[in-house]
Amino acid sequence: MSTSLFDLTGKRALITGSSQGIGFALAKGLAAAGAAIVLNGRDIGKLEQAAMDLREAGAIVDVLSFDVTDHATVKAAVDDFEATTGAIDILVNNAGMQHRTALEDFPADAFERLLQTNIASVFNVGQACAKQMMKRKAGKIVNIASVQTALARPGIAPYTATKGAVANLTKGMATDWAQYGLNCNALAPGYFDTPLNAALVADPEFSTWLAKRTPAGRWGNVDELVGACIFLTSDASTFVNGHCLYVDGGITASL
Repeated sequence: MSTSLFDLTGKRALITGSSQGIGFALAKGLAAAGAAIVLNGRDIGKLEQAAMDLREAGAIVDVLSFDVTDHATVKAAVDDFEATTGAIDILVNNAGMQHRTALEDFPADAFERLLQTNIASVFNVGQACAKQMMKRKAGKIVNIASVQTALARPGIAPYTATKGAVANLTKGMATDWAQYGLNCNALAPGYFDTPLNAALVADPEFSTWLAKRTPAGRWGNVDELVGACIFLTSDASTFVNGHCLYVDGGITASL
């Protein structure tokens, strides 16, 4: 009984930005829990390679390439997939980007790209999938937030703003859509060794600072996000809604 609560067999999960890093790790983890996977991204070559890797491990995989920042394109892609292939039971809004510049010099165009990629995408894909889920009175949406949802660091103020917005949009999704049987929550990673953080991982000074600042004393491994994501996308979390789950080695708990 206890393990069956986490079984995703018979479910299909769309993960945006899933050709590498956290998105790919979550896709691999949800597949291992039984879910069929829909990979998303803009680089079709990287997506096809990721799909091949998952299929070699026994996963059922579709590839759905669309730009998460284009509302009309997202809706058309999701509606067409639902009509021709089948239901999307789980959505993981993972697509995101980073741009590091002091706030007083932050380029306006970079700020706009962050808004579109990190927060408008959550609205676009969330709305498209939710409209289909609402018809079935069931669905799981997990939005990828960040340790920066709660904390700021120099040089990434706009990124911090977008991730704070992700948490509040998640609360709004839960408030509007829980009545239709949807569970909408956020998963907030701390500092993980990913391509997005490659420059920081390669910086000995930053890594030393991070080890001292994080109670766990190290960078996170992307596989350590899988359990939390399975929890939020499975029957184990049927009464969890509007929550932001931090997986950060204790960094948000400690001064």
